[in-house]
Amino acid sequence: MSSPTGLAPVNVPGTGESRPTSPTARSLWRGGRGALLLALLVVLVAVGGVLLGGGQDAGRPLDPESTALTGSRGLAQLLRANGVRVVRVTSVTEAVTAAEGAQSAGGSTLLVGDTSFLDEEEAEQLAAAPADRLVVGDQPYLTLLAPGVTSGPSVRTRSREPGCSLPAAVKAGSAYLGGATFTAPFGGIGCYPAGGSPTLLSYADGDHKVTVVGDGQFMSNLRLAEDGNAALATNLAGARPTLVWLVAPETPSAGTAPQSVYDLIPPAVGWAVVQLGIVVVLLALWQGRRLGPVVTERLPVVVRAAETVEGRARLYRARRARDRAVAALRTGFVDRVIPRLGLPATAGPEAVVGAIVERTGQPAAYVGSALYGQAPADEAGLIAVAAYLDMLERQVRES
Repeated sequence: MSSPTGLAPVNVPGTGESRPTSPTARSLWRGGRGALLLALLVVLVAVGGVLLGGGQDAGRPLDPESTALTGSRGLAQLLRANGVRVVRVTSVTEAVTAAEGAQSAGGSTLLVGDTSFLDEEEAEQLAAAPADRLVVGDQPYLTLLAPGVTSGPSVRTRSREPGCSLPAAVKAGSAYLGGATFTAPFGGIGCYPAGGSPTLLSYADGDHKVTVVGDGQFMSNLRLAEDGNAALATNLAGARPTLVWLVAPETPSAGTAPQSVYDLIPPAVGWAVVQLGIVVVLLALWQGRRLGPVVTERLPVVVRAAETVEGRARLYRARRARDRAVAALRTGFVDRVIPRLGLPATAGPEAVVGAIVERTGQPAAYVGSALYGQAPADEAGLIAVAAYLDMLERQVRES
């Protein structure tokens, strides 16, 4: 009796019982746990590669759009929260235009953190812009941007006290300053001294105010929350309603080849692939099966020959393979009758047909067509050929 699930039962030796051959949850787990473990390792390696790879924004120092530790995205957001309009520019023309446009709205402060991409003419245009200036570091065109100021020896950057009467510094208190030191012009106020020289200098240049700081780390994302850095940065950069922030433009160097897809892949991905390869090899060695000698075992079920023949015939019928079916009938017929006719196994078609005609008296045309003719065009023709061969075999056997 067949199983209720439609699957053939398998006899369990020694018990007289049977069980279905369908997979169980336990067998599925045993067979698939290796693949599941491999998939989990792939996910862990990929996530670890991303976390350890540090695909962090490299950014540029004091860039108001950079979230890197050296960037100043935090200060820009803080200024905007206090009502200051932050305008990021990458050229002198944009900076001058923005400063001129802000004159009717209370004026502006021009923050200059990098002048390495400027020439002397552009530095002069920047110095003539109608805006206060906040110059960070010992810039190449310091004498143009801050007339009368000269830079001195550099000192270590650390937390320092204001030591001056400048309101912006007094309100902020201690701040992380250092870098270049300066010599103040007449009427200037020097703050955060180091070795007797100020690292922050503020003075009036005509109608505009010029402020120079020796180091801009107190405005970076890394140091903004320390001491009074945030207060000092907002007091200096937010003194006017508009802050025009000049950064170096992103221009590729001459002769630099364009980046490919592989150049954009983080370096840690290579190590992740190597680790994954090692994991795959170890898993293969663990789960692999060594081939041994062939072992014979009893079949779980016994299939009768008639069922096998019937099953193969149904396959031929489903595929309309009448040529294969008639070839199997003819080959079997010839193999069975040749020994009775006294012919060798290598006998040709003419010898086989002649011997059968002589033994049975059937017409040679019929016998030759049945054994070596074209394949039947339909099932009726196949049945007719099978019946005729059966009749010939019976006559040969009885003659």
